[in-house]
Amino acid sequence: MSALFQPLTLRSLTVPHRAWMAPMCQYSAEAAGPGAGVANDWHFAHYAARAAGGTGLILLEATAVSPEGRISPGDLGLWNDTQAEALRRITAFLKQQGTVPGIQIAHAGRKASTEAPWRGGGPVESEEGWRTLAPSPLPFRDGHPVPAELTVDQIKEVVGQFAASARRALAAGFEVVEVHGAHGYLINEFLSPHSNRRTDEYGGSFENRTRFALEVVDAVRAVWPDELPVFFRISATDWLTENPEDAREGWTGDDTVRFARDLRAHGVDLLDVSTGGLAPDARIPVGPGYQVPFAQRVKEETGLPVAVAGLITDPQHAGKIVTEGAADAVLLGRELLRDPFWAQRAAGALGGDLRAPRQYARAH
Repeated sequence: MSALFQPLTLRSLTVPHRAWMAPMCQYSAEAAGPGAGVANDWHFAHYAARAAGGTGLILLEATAVSPEGRISPGDLGLWNDTQAEALRRITAFLKQQGTVPGIQIAHAGRKASTEAPWRGGGPVESEEGWRTLAPSPLPFRDGHPVPAELTVDQIKEVVGQFAASARRALAAGFEVVEVHGAHGYLINEFLSPHSNRRTDEYGGSFENRTRFALEVVDAVRAVWPDELPVFFRISATDWLTENPEDAREGWTGDDTVRFARDLRAHGVDLLDVSTGGLAPDARIPVGPGYQVPFAQRVKEETGLPVAVAGLITDPQHAGKIVTEGAADAVLLGRELLRDPFWAQRAAGALGGDLRAPRQYARAH
């Protein structure tokens, strides 16, 4: 059997295999009123289909820890109990299918208050929009509003919001919680010198720029059961320093390895490796598995388990990544949008013991 379809145990949780679903926003919740941020029938059908398709672990989309932490007005949220209760229907079904339910909790920082991609993705200009927050008053790109610089008291408040959302995630039935520290959102904005120009204890040195992220991890780990894992998603590079023609400072692969050791010491069980998202004009050499070398380096140099995403679409390629030890699991994004039954198809190709739901058995 391919290593892709071997189980993986993290703390006391065993995931049945290593083909997982990456968090992908659906921008489909109500924007305001009692239904704001609440999972609805679309979310249930979307995630239920991938669980019926055999996905080993599903990480729900970036779910905001506060209203102003949403990427768009249509994002899911976990800042109240109504939102948590709506998610229980999803986690219950995922578990029935043998899929581990996970959720990514997030704050969008200066990239918040934007429209859904099918509306252009630009800043919200209607009354549904709000003032964004960031470590420094630097807009994400030309034409975007200048964010408000977070005060130290506000930073502490956001740390508390992450912890409160993690508590609600547990109550909603999730078995994995992932802290979103990638793609140019708030935690990533603190990590990178490209977006963090602070001169207090949250800016400047590596230790200061990573302080907020570690405070969030500590707060989440403190409310999350010892027997269940915490993941952290990281952009392993901003893709600025890799370009010799770009003189801007950024977060690097070396920084990621150094930070991975800190995350492991603070109770993180797996690093979910991605890249980019912080600088809109960064030149990224996109191709199948282009983020794998960053994950492999973390795994080899720190011993921290890693999962990796990035144009992984072919079962043989996914199996090779895991078999050769470059990553402990692969995260599929757009490919699972195209094919909810990718895991079933991959198991057939690689000899994995993954059975379709009995209702679909006649198709095999």
